[in-house]
Amino acid sequence: MDNFSNDIAFLAAKREKAIVKTSIIGIVTNIFLVIFKAFVGLVSNSIAVILDAVNNLSDALSSVVTIVGAKLAARQPDKKHPLGHGRVEYLSSVIVATLVLYAGITSLTESVKKIIHPEAADYSAVSIIIISVAIIVKILLGMYVKKQGKAVNSGALAASGSDAIFDAVISASVLASAVIYLIWGISLEPYVGVIISGFIIKAGIEIMIETLNDIIGKREDAETIKELKKIICEEDCVLGAYDVTLFNYGPNKYYGSVHVELPDTMNVDDVDRITRRIQTDVYQKTGIILTGIGVYSFNTSDNEAAKIRNTIQKAVMSHDWALQMHGFYTDTEKKTIRFDVVVSFDIDRKEAMDALYKEVNALYPDYETLIITDIDMSD
Repeated sequence: MDNFSNDIAFLAAKREKAIVKTSIIGIVTNIFLVIFKAFVGLVSNSIAVILDAVNNLSDALSSVVTIVGAKLAARQPDKKHPLGHGRVEYLSSVIVATLVLYAGITSLTESVKKIIHPEAADYSAVSIIIISVAIIVKILLGMYVKKQGKAVNSGALAASGSDAIFDAVISASVLASAVIYLIWGISLEPYVGVIISGFIIKAGIEIMIETLNDIIGKREDAETIKELKKIICEEDCVLGAYDVTLFNYGPNKYYGSVHVELPDTMNVDDVDRITRRIQTDVYQKTGIILTGIGVYSFNTSDNEAAKIRNTIQKAVMSHDWALQMHGFYTDTEKKTIRFDVVVSFDIDRKEAMDALYKEVNALYPDYETLIITDIDMSD
């Protein structure tokens, strides 16, 4: 596992460096935009431009929080936190979402005040040029930050990139309202401010929901599970891979467990060598560390056992809520049957267990039966 540790440390350091570099670029760019937009807003008495500047200020603060989160998350594991500090980044994303929501609510309040007590704006050619340049800058910045966020799997960074692109749209609406005012003398300032506020609040809510889902624990991507099972089943003698469970300890840091089905003719040494190869292959190809590999024994030479398996499988899979049966093994001499069933969330688990035991006991009353119900982890 030493190579695992070295690779993890290298990837973590590389990822932290990319996040910090991208965030610094975002901070510097947003500070310049805040200065220019605040100046234009104050000179032209434009609430929309001032709120746009406030939005950029929240972006700069978000980037600072992202850097702090990345630094804390990259700290080495210690006695109190043996699996590292990766989840700190999710907390930084919550703070980013809170800042965005605060900016949105504040902007909405100020916009409503301007609707109640309107004030005329006074745009100049310089103001229009500055706003236009800001739109181009925010589009380029948003595309760059979002791309980097996806590359290093940073939720906070990707969220900042999306927010920057939204800012470009917001700035475009400000520019449109300025042009309309200059041409027709119609002031849409406070109403554009309300629209800006709505976009900001929506972005904040989306970031918060996505981050809370990561913290609570969400269903893993089906393609990830499929790829993991494919790698495992490529190993000689592995007849199936089941019960994949992944534990997220921060972006790009997964620990997992799985059950593999192996022939009942294998000895402990064979099993040990296979499971170690599986751990190595899975880590090298996916970056996932399998901390536990359980084993299901598969009947290979007992024809009676095969018949029992087919009969029970037919009975179990006749239920819509029974998604899969695996890990089946029966000892015809000791009269025992054991297997797992993946049960959907559409039925109460106790109700499902009662139905399965009743059916199997009716089919094979002389056998002692053990049924384990598994959670539906697939899409």
